[in-house]
Amino acid sequence: MMMMRWQPFERMERLQRQIDRIFDDITDTSIERETFWRPAIELIDTPDNLLLNVQLPGVDRNNIDIQVMRDAVLISGEYPYPQQSETNNWLHSEFAYGKFRRSIALPIPVENERVSAQFQNGILTLTLPKTEQARRRVVKLNLGELADSASTATLDAASERVPNGNAHAS
Repeated sequence: MMMMRWQPFERMERLQRQIDRIFDDITDTSIERETFWRPAIELIDTPDNLLLNVQLPGVDRNNIDIQVMRDAVLISGEYPYPQQSETNNWLHSEFAYGKFRRSIALPIPVENERVSAQFQNGILTLTLPKTEQARRRVVKLNLGELADSASTATLDAASERVPNGNAHAS
């Protein structure tokens, strides 16, 4: 028997998109309608940076606006509808056209003056350097209590800043 991981938020998001499409189809019959779509993202934590990947296939780099704050990133722009001609008729399209907007809250502060961007093969990658305070954050675990207890114990974690950037176990 194959086990599947239950992801309720992904299913709710998919259901929301399907309901939105149904109402869009009911209320608007034209192809070019003013809708916003949300590009897919990945947020990756590395020791010194956060990496934000945004899927923007087919979008011209000149149609992308990026705003970076210390605790959030706002990406917006437009993927224009293609020109229709008399010789080609659209029968079906699942492409996301029109304006897009995505606001991403960051889990830790970043140095927004030092952000770099790369746009290749429809993927926008933002390198968001962590602030010095976020890089020096150390989690200290007290393992001494576990040796004395035969029953199940929990670890107490305390977050500390290391003044000179060197961390050592005690």
